[in-house]
Amino acid sequence: MGWRDRGIEIKTPEQIAKMRVAGLLVGETLEVLRAAVRVGISTAELDAIAEDNIRSGGGIPSFKGYGHPPFPGSICASVNDEVVHGVPGERVLAAGDVISIDCGAIVDGWHGDAAITVAVGEVPAEVQTLMEVTEGSMWAGFAAARLGGRVSDISHAVEAHVRRHGDYGILEDYTGHGIGTEMHQPPNVPNYGKPGKGPKLELGLALAVEPMVTLGSKHTLVAEDDWTIVTTDESWAAHFEHTFTLTERGPWVLTAIDGGEAKLAELGVPFGGR
Repeated sequence: MGWRDRGIEIKTPEQIAKMRVAGLLVGETLEVLRAAVRVGISTAELDAIAEDNIRSGGGIPSFKGYGHPPFPGSICASVNDEVVHGVPGERVLAAGDVISIDCGAIVDGWHGDAAITVAVGEVPAEVQTLMEVTEGSMWAGFAAARLGGRVSDISHAVEAHVRRHGDYGILEDYTGHGIGTEMHQPPNVPNYGKPGKGPKLELGLALAVEPMVTLGSKHTLVAEDDWTIVTTDESWAAHFEHTFTLTERGPWVLTAIDGGEAKLAELGVPFGGR
């Protein structure tokens, strides 16, 4: 492992392999949670499922005890107009809700971080489209990443995908990030901006790309729990995230069960995984 300017952590291939182990545990946990989402389940119950799966898989929840005040959950569970950092608790999911679930795990000192947004039964068409656009923008970001390129190439691709599909709000105060021996590291990965800016994309750099998109305003506020981020106009939001790296062949999505191979193939992008 080495370091670059601005505290950017560059991993060896062996260390990236360890991140893949953590990433798979996160990806598997999110699939368990996706299957568990239903009318009548509480966000606290989802949190307990996540913690059990992470610990049973040999990991430690990244989020539990993180920050100030210490985050109380193993997942972030954000419902409807809650964009990110929702605190799991007594809230019970109802038909027509959407829930964004952010999950992180540490295995052998290395982090994985990913998020999904899940509909609770049928949701309005505009909400379903919002989810599809947000997830698609994340994959557009991976597709734009090339060795020797710049971090903002990802940012620009995310924004361009969203803008092509409608007048959505893209959060600017919250971004993706570097990841490795810590969950949040330099560099930041904004979800908007001009290409060709920021640190160089190179072998051994791992990034979490996470577009946060709303049906209305990009503006948010922090709820009384000091964690949950909600839209100021109460518009609903979606959040998707994966941790990825670049190999000489292409992107490798460390938190996707298949490494991102299927989605990248749909986009005509070479798969960089193993």
